[in-house]
Amino acid sequence: MKRNTSWIWIAIGMAGLSLAAGAAHAARLTVAEIDATSRQTVVYRCANEPRPLRVSYWNASNGQSFALVPVNGARLLFVDTVSASGARYQAGQYVWWTKGPTANLYDESAGGHASPLLGDCNEIPKKAANNRKTER
Repeated sequence: MKRNTSWIWIAIGMAGLSLAAGAAHAARLTVAEIDATSRQTVVYRCANEPRPLRVSYWNASNGQSFALVPVNGARLLFVDTVSASGARYQAGQYVWWTKGPTANLYDESAGGHASPLLGDCNEIPKKAANNRKTER
C-alpha cells in the first residue's frame, strides 16, 4: 500500500513540474488512479485584474475535484478541500474559493486578514467569454 501511495505522489509531483515548466503546447495530465468524469472551463473577470481569468475544473469518479488556476503567470493544479460554503481548492499556500458565479484567490501566507490576490472574480457568461481574444 505504501509503495502505491508513493507512486501517486511521484506522478503528481511530475505533473506539477510539467505544468510549472510552461510547455509551448498543452500537455495532457494523466494519473491512472484518477478517472476524470467531466471537465468545465470558466472565464472570470476579477476586480483587480484587467485580463480575463480562465480556470479549468475537473470532477473525478472518486469524488475529488480539481481546478487549474493561473497564479503569478503559472498555471497551478488545485485540489478540493473542506468548505462550509461554496467550493474551496488549495495548491500550496494558495486558496481558490468559489461560491456560485463568484470566486477569490487568497495567499494564506499573507495572513488571515489580507486582501485576496484576485478579488471579486465574476463568471463571464459563455457567449461573452467566447468572444474574448485576450485570455489569461
